[in-house]
Amino acid sequence: MERKNLLLLICTVLSFFTVFAVNAVTIVIPTIAAEYHMSNIMQNWITIIFLLVVAVLSVPAGQITGKYGLRKVTIISTILFIIISIVNVLVTSQEQFLACRLILGIALAFINVTSMAMIVSAFPPEERGTALGINITGVYIGLSLSPVLGGILNYNLGWRSVVLFGVPFLFVILALLLTTIKDEWITFEGIPIDIKGALSYGVGMALFMYGFTILNTQMGMILTVLGVIILIMFAVIEMRQDHPVFDIRFFKNHKFLSANFASLCAYLATYAVTTILNYHLQYIKGFDSQTAGLILLVAPLCQVVLAPIAGRLSDRFVPQILAAIGMALGTISLFLFSSLDSATSMTFLVAAMIIYGVGFGLFSPPNTNVIMGSVPPNDTSIASASVATMRTVGQAMSMGILTLVFAFIMGDVPIIEQYYPLLIQSCQITCIICVVLCILSVFASFVGIKSEN
Repeated sequence: MERKNLLLLICTVLSFFTVFAVNAVTIVIPTIAAEYHMSNIMQNWITIIFLLVVAVLSVPAGQITGKYGLRKVTIISTILFIIISIVNVLVTSQEQFLACRLILGIALAFINVTSMAMIVSAFPPEERGTALGINITGVYIGLSLSPVLGGILNYNLGWRSVVLFGVPFLFVILALLLTTIKDEWITFEGIPIDIKGALSYGVGMALFMYGFTILNTQMGMILTVLGVIILIMFAVIEMRQDHPVFDIRFFKNHKFLSANFASLCAYLATYAVTTILNYHLQYIKGFDSQTAGLILLVAPLCQVVLAPIAGRLSDRFVPQILAAIGMALGTISLFLFSSLDSATSMTFLVAAMIIYGVGFGLFSPPNTNVIMGSVPPNDTSIASASVATMRTVGQAMSMGILTLVFAFIMGDVPIIEQYYPLLIQSCQITCIICVVLCILSVFASFVGIKSEN
């Protein structure tokens, strides 16, 4: 196999397991919550804490990986992923479980950046869209199989088997990286790490995102405002740096800006949908994790089919138009999800999930191609960090929106039958908010069409 194609295979498998680490655990959250006696707010943090760490580290990861080498950082991160996955099944409390999720997020923050940056570095521009489409297919296969495999493993072997599922495969990936991939992509050799920028971004983002999830409290409002202030300071610091951790001047490039904003809005709008549908199926409809996982297969399966097609099309046609059409379909699906209740038929639910899957499958590869193709070749690790940051910030804040609505409507309570009407109402309100965010993503995609690199 040609080396660049082997690298694409390795990065695609890594992309699969980064998604599996989040989404397979999502399907077993009710089981974990029951074992550790978690409330509705705390069980959402199983997902949020992971995404929060990835969001905080994605920007500095771009500079760190570019300085020390994409391959080397991938190897170290994969080793950390394996170790923490094993430790995770041995914990005895919810605090220990969440701590493992936090450390796992550190490993995957770097893998998210390196895998995409290596692909962009290894493939010429005329093949980049196709390669990114295949890589994103790995993400969608992860989305497809995560609920199914997670549900089946949990139903038959317990949630710990879900956490350990990726370990044997990652040992194989690690061996391939060590023995067959000899290239070491270093784009920031001799350039100092921007410690001030990394710290100000990390602290600001952490305070903002944590404060956002408890915005219904006075402390939440204080932390959110403080986080915004520190992020503004981060922008000022970066403008004065010769070698910033993230060159925010890239956002003067309107194509780069509009595509990143479209990505942020898209993930804000769509990520919590899987959790909403999972809660609907397991709590409201009473399905076990195995059955719920099989039903949740519908949307990501559509994404798997469309991702490579959308990637190829983005090399031939205006990618922003494809992305806008995708998010328009996403808007329709979220409007349909906003009516879910105990009387909703499975036919209606599956039809809405198909529209959702087709829409997001059509959006992501073209939009990613726009972001990665709108910067100079030496800055691909920064662009990759931007892609990862928009995705994880959007995902974490999407779960934050759901958690915030839970706090306002339900309060901090266990999800038991007496609170099911409030659970339904909370999920409906969240979907309406997400419809507005989808519309913003559509407009952002159109704005970028006439922009220059």
